[in-house]
Amino acid sequence: MAVLEDLKQAIISGNRDRATELTRQALATPREQMVVEQIASAMEVVGEKFRANEFFVPELLIAQRAMRESLKLLANAEVQHVGTVVIGTVKGDLHDIGKNLVAAMLEGAGFRVVDLKVDVAPDQFVKAAQENGADIIAMSALLTTTMGSMRDTVAALQRAGLRGQVKVLIGGAPVTQSYADEIGSDGYAPDAASAVDRAKEMVAALPKKPAVARAAAAAPRPKAVSKPPAKPKKPVKAAKPAKKAPAKAKTAKKSTKVQKRR
Repeated sequence: MAVLEDLKQAIISGNRDRATELTRQALATPREQMVVEQIASAMEVVGEKFRANEFFVPELLIAQRAMRESLKLLANAEVQHVGTVVIGTVKGDLHDIGKNLVAAMLEGAGFRVVDLKVDVAPDQFVKAAQENGADIIAMSALLTTTMGSMRDTVAALQRAGLRGQVKVLIGGAPVTQSYADEIGSDGYAPDAASAVDRAKEMVAALPKKPAVARAAAAAPRPKAVSKPPAKPKKPVKAAKPAKKAPAKAKTAKKSTKVQKRR
């Protein structure tokens, strides 16, 4: 197990190349789940150091980079996720540094993360939650003028009948616990490390999904196959009118008259 412990330390220190190499060594034997758990353990240490002011944003970013390189090697591995989180910056807001940090910390903690990026409308959050079987919708806002979109998303979830199935977690510079309570959000996180803690608490409070439902939610969805455009049909030519047969009747009458004169 020395390889796994070394992997943990490589991620904490942000040594990307070392973390990648140790992940390859660990995957030489079938223990993908143990590797994921070790990565999660490393990111927990990073989160603790961040809360204790031993690590700051640069250290978080360096550890995140090392973690992502290790996770790339696990892309096709069958691992059990803690839960599924749909995350994005709300409609009208293009800031994503904080959101990216939270997404990375959640991914490192063993969550399956569906990142919708920035400027995400309420209906987009709802649709992604439905399509991915999400346990949590995590929203970020840096501008006070865009915070109202968080309220709209909670309302959209309610209209879709998902409010009891999907938890809502919000954060960002102008966001507070008071605002989370006001709009009916299930939780508020002031930073990336606490967002992971709150997400774990939320998933633990949700009713457990059947194994079949979890597998279906995690499975990649097939892309729609676009049919080639149909070839235009050749125009049907109008039938030519039949040619009239030569009038033989008049000729026949003339010959009978000649015979009578004779």
